[in-house]
Amino acid sequence: MGDANRFRDSTQILLPAGALDGVREELEQQFTLTVREEGNQVRIIGSPVEIKDAGDFLAMNGVAFA
Repeated sequence: MGDANRFRDSTQILLPAGALDGVREELEQQFTLTVREEGNQVRIIGSPVEIKDAGDFLAMNGVAFA
């Protein structure tokens, strides 16, 4: 069985609130994702393939994340 943390890392991106300003609408149009605002953070949830592609999209649009 796989490591739960590794699976979680491949299915979500956690960002500070406001990190998606200016790109959220396009992100949600291009990818099948759930975007949840949780206090001072935004959680993007999707399949491993969608998360990888969304991460590439965010990086190309100047959104930094680990």
